[in-house]
Amino acid sequence: MNILEVKNLYKHYKDLVAVDGISFSVPEGICFGLLGPNGAGKSTTLEVIEGLKKATSGDILYKGMPRDANFREEIGIQFQSTALQDRMRVKEALEIFACFYRKTLDLQTIIEMCALQEFLDRDHDKLSGGQRQRLLLALALVNDPELIFLDEPTTGLDPQARKDFWHLIENIKAANKTVILTTHYMDEAETLCDEIVIMDKGKIVTQGSPTSLLKEHYKGVKVIFPRSHESQLNPKCFSWEVMGESLILKTQNLEGTLNALMQNHVSLQGLQIQSYNLEDLFIDMTGGQLRV
Repeated sequence: MNILEVKNLYKHYKDLVAVDGISFSVPEGICFGLLGPNGAGKSTTLEVIEGLKKATSGDILYKGMPRDANFREEIGIQFQSTALQDRMRVKEALEIFACFYRKTLDLQTIIEMCALQEFLDRDHDKLSGGQRQRLLLALALVNDPELIFLDEPTTGLDPQARKDFWHLIENIKAANKTVILTTHYMDEAETLCDEIVIMDKGKIVTQGSPTSLLKEHYKGVKVIFPRSHESQLNPKCFSWEVMGESLILKTQNLEGTLNALMQNHVSLQGLQIQSYNLEDLFIDMTGGQLRV
């Protein structure tokens, strides 16, 4: 069953078409990624779905019906930036947000789920980046939502804090809740998302599961060399791309390519073999550059 359906959605600002007739559906209990470079229209799409902005036209269905007051009670939102009152402690923030809803999840459950035990009595403005994001996630979970929007929740976090946050999202999915995630980290989307939509210039350019999209768009692997090897490669035998300090050979026949390299006495020192990933797809689908 689809918990959310977006049908032919448009959002215009005078002469600017921010969202240009997009449609997609989100099944229950998955992590759904809404991806795209800045200016693609994904944030506007989220804000329209959340009810923060009004659509120019189109339909948004929640559990098969138009959104009503119950929709606001059954969703949770973690914004990119959330302002909390000065000198408010973590536990106080949870208690205040719990007062906003008719139905709430037991606060102790949320505290344990988001690992907040060690700093409940600390002012929120004294938290580290990772701790603050865990608090904001907890606030989005206070009303025990069925659908949760996470807008670039790990931006600015160090690698360990990001992976800790990923674990929290996996736990939320395990509780059969539905997550809609926006992120500029393609490894994050590939790890967490069951399905994705990639937008650019207000339109959807591709959608599906990360695995199926990669199989559809790419065959073979990439053979990567240090750029210092360029003089060893005979252009009559090999074709490559230069990316920074690396040379990239694309091949659908890895064994044949490796044999050809050795027969041409090309050093294999520093060679790497990589499968295509979601970042390759993102760059190819949005015009050849990661615009963030």
